[in-house]
Amino acid sequence: MTSTETDILTTVLDRWKSAVDAHDPKRVATCFTGDAIFQGLHPDSVGPDSVAAYYHGQPIGMTADYTVLQIRVLADDLVLGYLSVDFGFTDRPVLPVYLGVILRRTGDTWLISHYQVSRLD
Repeated sequence: MTSTETDILTTVLDRWKSAVDAHDPKRVATCFTGDAIFQGLHPDSVGPDSVAAYYHGQPIGMTADYTVLQIRVLADDLVLGYLSVDFGFTDRPVLPVYLGVILRRTGDTWLISHYQVSRLD
């Protein structure tokens, strides 16, 4: 992995994390493409509106702390990231998950086009 790929991934994920931590579902949704496939811990959905609805349903005070595990360039305009994420809550234990994302460049901006969470059981 190069610093460019790492910069691309962390720039997008830092924006996502900031919006999640602020409980700002509309801002979270701006991190996703219009046709993004999204699978949190509920059934999958497509598009930023469904992402906003998902995060609107998350509890106030939820935070996301991530660690990048792997990065792969799939094409000039596609980057895959594999991460561990700890979702923190004010009233229950941390929820550790794995997160796979595919970022797609749209113009000068990188956005999440695929997001899939897997629980660590």
